[in-house]
Amino acid sequence: MRAFVFLGFIAALSTGLVAQTVELKVGDPAPNFTLQASDGKTYSLADYKGKRAIVLAWFPKAFTSGCTIECKSLTEKGHLIRKYDVVYFMASVDPLTDNKGFAEKEKADFPLLSDPTKATATAYGVLNERGMASRWTFYIDKSGRIAAIDKAVKPATSAEDMATKLGELGVEPRQATQ
Repeated sequence: MRAFVFLGFIAALSTGLVAQTVELKVGDPAPNFTLQASDGKTYSLADYKGKRAIVLAWFPKAFTSGCTIECKSLTEKGHLIRKYDVVYFMASVDPLTDNKGFAEKEKADFPLLSDPTKATATAYGVLNERGMASRWTFYIDKSGRIAAIDKAVKPATSAEDMATKLGELGVEPRQATQ
């Protein structure tokens, strides 16, 4: 019996059903990622290192209530975030087609990243026992280090909260030419 339980655990691990626990902290290097986005482009953390700060807002599942509220907040109040020299993304383990449809439905004016292999979600420690990403937001500075982690995201005020946090972190204002 123990052998079957052990083999079941190994099978669950290999299929990503058991979340690995990675505990990233402020000051740690942010794990690199290269992910396809709802706008048809591919984005990598390395593309911004030394150039711009990044906000990476993980969400559990496209088309669900809380995620829809968060996406609407970032769409309707994104101008508050864009005051800063930052790029921002929502990210999930949903397939790219789901995130494209979700972005279109919600008229998102920012990219939604897809991590269907769950490798990036695992590297960030957001993959939960349900196989979805936890709703956590990572603030990554220009040097590629984690400047802040918000594990208590409020979907309805997500954009305002991000803008406040960017100000607290001293992220530079965006130049008019960008």
